[in-house]
Amino acid sequence: MTSHPNLESARAGYEAFAAGDMATVNELFADDIVWHSGGNNILSGDYQGKEAVFNFFGRLMQESDGSFKNDIHDMLANDEHGVALVTATATRGGKSLEARAVHIFHMRDGKMTEFWAFPEDQSQFDDFWS
Repeated sequence: MTSHPNLESARAGYEAFAAGDMATVNELFADDIVWHSGGNNILSGDYQGKEAVFNFFGRLMQESDGSFKNDIHDMLANDEHGVALVTATATRGGKSLEARAVHIFHMRDGKMTEFWAFPEDQSQFDDFWS
């Protein structure tokens, strides 16, 4: 059985992000992407457009001294949607984060158009990023 093209695009995006290959990530994002980071912390908010999303990524890495990463447990995608089950890890100011989350994203023409992260325990994320 072959993988769905949007699944392959999403996997490539996660792999590129993990490798710090933002040029590839840029190619896999729609120009008008919207990134939703929930909760009540310094990273919370809606980021609209590639520039805003890449600024968010920069802050994410700055705040975690480059330690933030997602370990993917599983991923699925179809013509319009995708889901990734991940464990996020990072260190920051003497604190460590290891937390499960669900990522939900919309895809159009092989590019991610919208993204939401839903931590299993939002208060754990808020405490870590506050």
